[in-house]
Amino acid sequence: MAKKLSRFDFQEMKDKGVQCAWVTAYDYPTASFAEAAGMDMILVGDSMGMIVFGYDGTVPVTMEQCIMLTKAARAGAPNTWLIGDMPFMSYHTSVSQAIENAGRFIKEAGADCIKLEGGVRVADKIRGIVDAGIVVMGHVGLTPQSSAALGGFKAQGRDVTGARAVINDAIAVYEAGAFSMLVEGVPEEVTSFLAKKLPIPIYGIGAGLCDGQVQVVGDLLGMFTTFTPKFGKKYANLEEIETNAFKNYIADVKAQKYPADEHKYHIFKGEEEALKKLLEEYK
Repeated sequence: MAKKLSRFDFQEMKDKGVQCAWVTAYDYPTASFAEAAGMDMILVGDSMGMIVFGYDGTVPVTMEQCIMLTKAARAGAPNTWLIGDMPFMSYHTSVSQAIENAGRFIKEAGADCIKLEGGVRVADKIRGIVDAGIVVMGHVGLTPQSSAALGGFKAQGRDVTGARAVINDAIAVYEAGAFSMLVEGVPEEVTSFLAKKLPIPIYGIGAGLCDGQVQVVGDLLGMFTTFTPKFGKKYANLEEIETNAFKNYIADVKAQKYPADEHKYHIFKGEEEALKKLLEEYK
């Protein structure tokens, strides 16, 4: 059984130039498969909004949904570093609200740390959560919870003004005490600079090479086809596999090929006559 990595292991990986590979997962089987494959980390991301619940974005996702699915992922991957993703408006109102909701991920769902979006504007929330003894991963650049304010799901930092904003956000997250940071939808030139400038691990999604990568499981496994981001790489096509399996099942049921004899139960041998008499009573 593999040993669960710690925040210090992730720091050592950065220091030694070892890439960190992680993925989102929202249920027991997916998390268990990820752990069996040797995934370094698992994020129970608020991308569950689209992948699990069919929402248009992440904003409708609730704390209760996040806690429930984080529990499921923890059950499937007990020996993998697990990140709980704080949903929209679960940490924005006050530092005390942020600490309370972050604590729920640790106490109720068994997460090892939490992730939240934002930079300068949420630095006080990060500091408060860290001071409460909870490990925090930051998230800057394209922050889906703020997509409306950003003008949609668009890459950030592609001009000098935008790059400065991303860099300032990243520095604020680091100075607030985050142990690592996810950079999303940002030019590689900016991400590479951050990975060199900041001593903590800098991970990317659509941000080029840095200290490691995460993908949304729906993109990686080809199970979410409503929208595929530029940075998503498909390693399987579950949509095709599952659809064909369902079609074959339907055909077998219609043709009475399923259930076959190997899928059936039969009366115990020696009970046939007794059963025949029993059934006669109901005629």
